[in-house]
Amino acid sequence: MKRQLLIKHLQSQGCILAREGKKHSLYINTKNQLTAAVPRHSDIKDLLAKEICSELGIPKVGSN
Repeated sequence: MKRQLLIKHLQSQGCILAREGKKHSLYINTKNQLTAAVPRHSDIKDLLAKEICSELGIPKVGSN
């Protein structure tokens, strides 16, 4: 999965960029204050994307 696709999904679910790190971007869900680190790779494995969504308490990418 492309990183930009994951970022768009996170933003559509109400998550915002909290801060940029050296190797990761930290996103926070504004509804429940959960946080997750998103690596700065152009491709992110589907299992990792699913885990990031789980950490933020949002539906996984592609499920409506």
